Amino acid sequence: MACEFLLVKGLTLFLSYAILAAVLGMLQFGYNTGVINAPEVNIENFMKDVYKDRYGEDISDDSVKTLYSVAVSIFAIGGMVGGFSGGTIANRFGRKGGLLLNNVLGIVGACLMGFTKLAESYEMLFFGRFIIGVNCGLNTSLVPMYISEIAPLNLRGGLGTVNQLAVTVGLLVSQVLGIEQILGTNEGWPVLLGLAICPAILQLLLLPVCPESPRYLLITKQWEEEARKALRRLRASNQVEEDIEEMRAEERAQQAESTISMTELICSPTLRAPLVIGVVMQLSQQLSGINAVFYYSTNLFTSSGLTDESAKFATIGIGAIMVCMTLVSIPLMDRTGRRTLHLYGLGGMFIFSIFITISFLIKEFFGYVQEMIDWMSYISVVSTLCFVVFFAVGPGSIPWMITAELFSQGPRPAAMSIAVLVNWMANFLVGIGFPSMKSSLENYTFLPFSAFLAIFWIFTYKKVPETKNKTFEEILALFRHGNDRSSLRDSRLYGSMLNCVNALEGHIPPAESAALMVAEEKPHPDSFVFAAGSERSSVAPAQPERPPPPLPPPRFPNSGV
Repeated sequence: MACEFLLVKGLTLFLSYAILAAVLGMLQFGYNTGVINAPEVNIENFMKDVYKDRYGEDISDDSVKTLYSVAVSIFAIGGMVGGFSGGTIANRFGRKGGLLLNNVLGIVGACLMGFTKLAESYEMLFFGRFIIGVNCGLNTSLVPMYISEIAPLNLRGGLGTVNQLAVTVGLLVSQVLGIEQILGTNEGWPVLLGLAICPAILQLLLLPVCPESPRYLLITKQWEEEARKALRRLRASNQVEEDIEEMRAEERAQQAESTISMTELICSPTLRAPLVIGVVMQLSQQLSGINAVFYYSTNLFTSSGLTDESAKFATIGIGAIMVCMTLVSIPLMDRTGRRTLHLYGLGGMFIFSIFITISFLIKEFFGYVQEMIDWMSYISVVSTLCFVVFFAVGPGSIPWMITAELFSQGPRPAAMSIAVLVNWMANFLVGIGFPSMKSSLENYTFLPFSAFLAIFWIFTYKKVPETKNKTFEEILALFRHGNDRSSLRDSRLYGSMLNCVNALEGHIPPAESAALMVAEEKPHPDSFVFAAGSERSSVAPAQPERPPPPLPPPRFPNSGV
């Protein structure tokens, strides 16, 4: 299925290159999310040694666990800072320019982490994790924005999933390199952390030849000729008028909004609904419990009865499953739709989070039976792997993608900043709070995540629209006509009907009809008129605006968006 995607019209060689160069930022994010997991014991031993050398006494185990939790969670604090700054960086330096500048932080953070042991300073580890967190926070804002703006409409879903594919590849690489036979040793773990420099250097080498986002060039900077050149390179064709007209329509619809600040975004009645959806989608990713698995999977597996060695290989299995299932989901994204896949993903995670809890409980109550312990270890591992499978199908990639899709050019940077900030904040809370939650709830640790998954499933079913094969203006029109399910459905019918009528009657080209629907503009003076049975005529003068046809009542049950 993934191979079929590669043959889809519009996926040119240069577009593929630009996507590859950009998603190295998301690979950086995945690598640094997982790299801290495998060498946990080695890092804790290093902290004990440094503390004893400084103060001449041993540090308590609880204090070491606290220091390690700081090393894990300070990455997310940096991510909050970077994510919150993403919109400002994107508007000031551009999407590509912001990514290039961001790699300076990646190099600095990687060097600090790599020289931690040599400097005998766990504070350097904390600072390095914070800096690389800022780098990854900016990546999670800039990369999805860049990809959504350079991708053709028919490929936007599949290419958006490549973000998550890069994250999963980064996770898998960090897990494989972190095993004891490679770099998961007392001598090798600083090198393991320092290898985060590689994606930053590689992106600095590859990205300069890629074009800036055409939407940024045309709508934000008003550089139409540069936008045309960028589109011609990305599409490998001189026929880019359809893309240009669609961008012009979006620009006219957003002229009154221009660049939207975060305060204006929150206060806007029209934009508040998509903002709430974007934020909840980000929360559905982080509060699903997946980061508890990423950060502490080795510890979880040893708690379920596996040996240390088996637990590390089971953790690698999680990364491999994530990569495979993300590949499978790429062609499904534009076939099945974002909303449907997200519902499947949340539902499957809910079921297997219950199974994980059951396996822990049975192991406790029947711990005196060795065969039962062995069986429950297998069930725990299989349930965790299935939990990850369903995460890859939906919540892994869709929140990053749909947040960028829900907004047009003006409010998109501010919306991405808020959504990414919320994502990283939830990431931080899970990273710092899961060890305490595990100590308090013990075998019931995953039940809070089960409750969140149920809530997010209901919200997605009732409130989240389907964005598959819709332009940014068509998506915005859904919320201008109301964000309840019936209004979303009716506005989609209204938009399709008005689009067809405008095209048939010759008011404006179909690519601009969405802007008429959203901004209620007059017909464009350069519109082409089609006469029945004739070729396309010359440019006709502007015609008086005609009222849209009345919307017929829906003739199907209110069963979804």
